[in-house]
Amino acid sequence: MMEGNSSVGCTDKTRTLGMTSAISLAAPKHQDNVKTAELEAYLKEAGMFETEEELQHRFEVLGKLNTLVKDWIRQVSLDKNMPEQIADTVGGKICTFGSYRLGVAGRGADIDALCVAPRHIERQDYFTSFYDILKEQPEVTELRAVEDAFVPVIKMKYEGIEIDLLFARLALKEVKDDVNLMDDQILKNLDEKCVRSLNGCRVTDEILNQVPTRNSFRLALRAIKLWAKRHGVYSNVLGYLGGVSWAMLVARTCQLYPNAAASTLVEKFFLVFSKWAWPAPVYLKQPVDPKLGFKVWDPRVNVQDRFHLMPIITPAYPEQNSTFNTSVSTRNVMVAEFQAGLLTTEDIMLNKAPWDSLFQPPNFFSKYKHYLVTIACARTPEDHLEWYGLVESKIRHLISSLEHNPSISTVHINPAGLTSIDEEYHNKPHTVWFLGVDFNKQHNANIDLTSDINKFVEVVYKHSTASKAYKDGMEVNCKYVKRKQLTNYLSAETLEKYKSKYPLNSSSSTSNNNSTASFDNSSNNISTEEPSSSDQVVEGVTGGKRKSTSGEIPAHEAEAASVNSKRIKTKHLDSPDGVNGDSNGDSRSCEATSSSASKPPALSSAVPASALVSTVPSTQQPLPLSS
Repeated sequence: MMEGNSSVGCTDKTRTLGMTSAISLAAPKHQDNVKTAELEAYLKEAGMFETEEELQHRFEVLGKLNTLVKDWIRQVSLDKNMPEQIADTVGGKICTFGSYRLGVAGRGADIDALCVAPRHIERQDYFTSFYDILKEQPEVTELRAVEDAFVPVIKMKYEGIEIDLLFARLALKEVKDDVNLMDDQILKNLDEKCVRSLNGCRVTDEILNQVPTRNSFRLALRAIKLWAKRHGVYSNVLGYLGGVSWAMLVARTCQLYPNAAASTLVEKFFLVFSKWAWPAPVYLKQPVDPKLGFKVWDPRVNVQDRFHLMPIITPAYPEQNSTFNTSVSTRNVMVAEFQAGLLTTEDIMLNKAPWDSLFQPPNFFSKYKHYLVTIACARTPEDHLEWYGLVESKIRHLISSLEHNPSISTVHINPAGLTSIDEEYHNKPHTVWFLGVDFNKQHNANIDLTSDINKFVEVVYKHSTASKAYKDGMEVNCKYVKRKQLTNYLSAETLEKYKSKYPLNSSSSTSNNNSTASFDNSSNNISTEEPSSSDQVVEGVTGGKRKSTSGEIPAHEAEAASVNSKRIKTKHLDSPDGVNGDSNGDSRSCEATSSSASKPPALSSAVPASALVSTVPSTQQPLPLSS
């Protein structure tokens, strides 16, 4: 899929993009261009750009996959008694989306792709006959199908390149190479799984259409993606943001500062979203209803949408929230990182710090005194590949349960899946995740986390049994450890990677680490003495402006409306991928390998529907933000 825009490096000053007018139309100054050149050099050294050889290799791999798809569709057509002369013309194609399509893929990045087929090709054909064809290819390794996922996918490595391949069949007799997937009418008469698969490509292309200067957008997005990964806030499955969500936030920043250099866009990104009045949604464009009947994100109509805590709305119909996994804990972590990023980028733009300071890790393993260790292990690497993904997708249930524990003030999940040096797992394929925990100082009694841990373990085993993914030897364990015990699980080299070379801004820490605790293995209890309270509070601003050293920002854009920050407790309706949680607390310690199953109750902190009713206005006023 080619971009089809010959002026992607130019800014069209006559065109207004986004839900509001721009904040600043100022052109870059010489210093901005200097900082942009420095940023680009840093990102190249950090591996955020591919070499020409890697680009060519990816292009060749996609070409081979495209040929496989066309040949497979032709053969299935013949098997269904289609005349050969017609089977030769039915077509089919591979489309890309995600970072590759956006033009921001770095070294070693995976490729998100979509297999588009005509109407007589069924999804069952894709997961049977095409899967069998892939198994026969010597270039294909680590092949696995996830047919029951929210968006069904085949995952593999093709000549060493990780590929996630989705499937969608169109209601067309034939699929030509120039088929226009951006036409809303192409969704007519499709099932929801096909629509979700198609929206990967549709959303990516619409993001590109909604940015005024693609070159600046791409460089700024590379920087934000690297920052998010280094700071442990890049993981949709664990409740942070995934690649498409980060792309939409950067695109919104580009709309507000359409002529800014990439270095300025990075600074303004942190300014805008450190002040954003969540849960007011982020839109890139005015939603349009083509009257096809698909469900769209709209809190005025859909009750469950009112419980989303950090909504970022995809710009292609049917519009969806890309962050429905976000919990109060993960949102608080991200907001704190936005605030710290703003302070750091201000120093960088004033020549008080180098770009390297923005990409330093946040000292996760020294920030807290208490941690929960979640360990997934299996007998074989092949079993672990499947088990690892299943356990990771359920950790947010543990976070949600811990958030409701009144003894916990903070839960902070590090999304990195690590390898332990614990001898118990020395010869077992395994992955380890760490959750930092702070306790409320009001609770000086023993803290029992057994129930929270068991609920999580039950959810894992219940889902693995229902999906027939469970195999003998698959285990999930959860343990409490103190900071000084981390060396029993992680090597000195791993711990060193999470230490910053620069002093952290005081606002970057979400924990004051004044708590102490002891764990009783026999009773699954934690005894706390003078624990710290580290609740993060995200204000819902009702009016006025707030100032920062980078300029003045309003309480919120018109699209955000005025948000009432009062919280209410209510039962939460399941989101498409599971449970969204709210928080009073964090995690607790325990060791559990129970295989019983019962879904944990889900409560969510919500804002009233009235706070979101006016979030899709037909007209909006300019934002009085200075550059």
